[in-house]
Amino acid sequence: MTSAPHRRTQPPATTGSHAAAGPQHATGPQHATGVQHAAGTQPALRVVHSTDGVDMAAAEGAARQFLHALGVPTESESMRGTPGRMARAYAELFSPRPFDLTTFPNDEGYDELVLARSIPVRSVCEHHLLPFVGTAHVGYLPADRILGLSKLARVVEHFACRPQVQERLTKQIADWLQAQLAPKGVGVVIEAEHTCMTLRGVQATGSTTVTSSLQGLLRHDPRSRGEFLALTGRAAVS
Repeated sequence: MTSAPHRRTQPPATTGSHAAAGPQHATGPQHATGVQHAAGTQPALRVVHSTDGVDMAAAEGAARQFLHALGVPTESESMRGTPGRMARAYAELFSPRPFDLTTFPNDEGYDELVLARSIPVRSVCEHHLLPFVGTAHVGYLPADRILGLSKLARVVEHFACRPQVQERLTKQIADWLQAQLAPKGVGVVIEAEHTCMTLRGVQATGSTTVTSSLQGLLRHDPRSRGEFLALTGRAAVS
C-alpha cells in the first residue's frame, strides 16, 4: 500500500460489528488523560445557535438568495421556512460536539488489536456540499496507553463534521490517533456512498468508495496488516 490512502470504488461490501464503538472545532479534540466517563446517549436532535460562532441570520438570508437565484420560489407555506431549515441543517453538519479525549495506562500490557467496526460516518463532500455516508473501521495496536472506546467514534465524528474528501478524512483520523496515543500501529478503513455521484453526474446508484490508511505495524507487518484487513472485511488473513 502506498503512502497515500488507498482508494477504490466498488459495489457495497459486507460490514461487521466488533468489540468497540463511540471533538472541538480546530485541528483536533482536546487531549486529557483521566477517568473514563460513560458514553452518553446521542441526542436525537442537535441544534446549533448563533452563539456557537455561526451567524444563522446571515446563513438563512444567503440560503434564501441562493434558492431564488436558482428559480426556486420560497413564498409558499411549505417553503417559507426552508432557507432557515437549510441553514440550520448545514450548521449541524459542520459543528462537531466537543469532547475530552480519555486515555488510560495500559497496565495489563494488552498488545493485541483493538478494533471498533461499523462506526457511522456522516460528512459533506467539499466539492458539491452534498452528503456522503457510510461506516468507518478504526483499530490500533496499543503501546503504553489505551483509549476509551467511545472516543474512537468521537474522533471520527470530529473530523467528519466539516466539508471533507474521504481520502483526507481517513488519513486525518489515523494521523491524529498516531500522534495522541503513540501506538504500535493504527488502521482506518472507511466505506461510504457519495450522493454527489449517486444523485447527480454519473448517477452511479449503489456504488461505494473505500479508503484506507495504515500506520506502524498495521502497515509494515504482514501478519498484523492481514489480521486488521480481515477483521474489517477487506481481505483474508494469509
